[in-house]
Amino acid sequence: MPPSSAPPHHPTTPFTVVDEITRHCLDPAEPETVHIEVHLPSAPDPARLRTAFLEALRRHPRILMREAPGPWYRRRYEWQLTPHPDTEGTVVQHHDTSDRALAEARARALTHAPPLSLSPPVRLEIIGRVLLVVLNHTALDGPACLRVLATTAELYGGRDNSPVSATGPARPGHNPRYPIPGTGFAPVARVAAGTAPGAPGNGLLVADLPVPRRPRGAPYTVNDQLMVATARMIAEWNTERRSAPRPMRVTMPVDDRPRGMDMPIGNGTRLVEVPFTHEELTDSDTAELLLRTADRTRALKALSRPQLGHGAALLTAPVVPVTVRAALIRQLRRTVGPWTSTTLLSNIGRVPYPLDFGDGAGRARAVWFSAPARMPRGLTVTTASTAGRLHLALRWSGTLLGPRDGEHLRELFEKHLHTTAALDDDPVDTTGDNPQNDLDNPSDEEASPP
Repeated sequence: MPPSSAPPHHPTTPFTVVDEITRHCLDPAEPETVHIEVHLPSAPDPARLRTAFLEALRRHPRILMREAPGPWYRRRYEWQLTPHPDTEGTVVQHHDTSDRALAEARARALTHAPPLSLSPPVRLEIIGRVLLVVLNHTALDGPACLRVLATTAELYGGRDNSPVSATGPARPGHNPRYPIPGTGFAPVARVAAGTAPGAPGNGLLVADLPVPRRPRGAPYTVNDQLMVATARMIAEWNTERRSAPRPMRVTMPVDDRPRGMDMPIGNGTRLVEVPFTHEELTDSDTAELLLRTADRTRALKALSRPQLGHGAALLTAPVVPVTVRAALIRQLRRTVGPWTSTTLLSNIGRVPYPLDFGDGAGRARAVWFSAPARMPRGLTVTTASTAGRLHLALRWSGTLLGPRDGEHLRELFEKHLHTTAALDDDPVDTTGDNPQNDLDNPSDEEASPP
């Protein structure tokens, strides 16, 4: 073949452990998507925004990638890096800016994942004052895409969108004061089925709530308050449906990456599981449970471990072809379903970037995220804090819950979050609005007020 007709060379990088396991377990009925929704005061200019977004992709080249083709006997999946997007569909403008158009875009975010075969595995939809980003979670996570959106805002509006602190959060070692309960070999609590399960795909509900108040100097964080509210929401939901009492585990993503332009783009969070006994959730008073939860989460976050644990690293070792590993991991996932954590709480925390698009569109007023909710968990809780408000997204598997169930779960979450809040006459700590806080901790104990 003459040199002039040779195919272009694209550098490659291997899948991470998270990428590979997600790739093995893909289910067309419930695509592995993350949805990010940014609400602005004014509608941006679509052409100008498109230009800024495409330039932001070039400034974070790790996002410009597609799955490299390969034979069935290959030992690794690889990402192929590209110099530019493969498709014009990376940015989509909608002339209809109604609530109906937004609802339809949300539905697409749950059903239509950007394909891994095209670079980048991300889609940006512009619906009036709303930017709705959908990403394929096999390739990258919400915080990484948020970094790209911050660069987009800076290029569009000409204003600095750097985080207050570009370094990753410090996680000093912590010896727990309370014993961390184990669940042993007993199956953990599952979210009980709702009133109208059976529909394919995911459902979604978003809500705008006040950030819970804390007494000044409280030893727990807003993240701990959200953890307690999530666990008690499910405990009460299951009690209403007369489910057998069981211990509960809540998966919590932890992000240690720096927030600046050098932030690694991809799936960079590690997962820890926070356990609760049934008695803690039903019998303990709220103040005691908050203290126990704070002690527990601080110790677990400080542990040094692989993203998905040592077992996942072993399962993805490139010893046998990926097709063999895929069959093994899918079977193992079905087998360990009863021991999978009850739910996932992904707390982005205070959005660390201004997301200021300048005079043309303004600074973000609200940012919602939602994480995939496939069975056996079937329910995820995602939160972010913007402009002093808590933006909650509940996402569930349609085979487990229906829309009315989602509304009731929101009511239970709001009820239990309120019980964790400081009384009106208590001195209140306002660090929940501190932009220096962790992505996974909107009110960390080492943060200081703005």
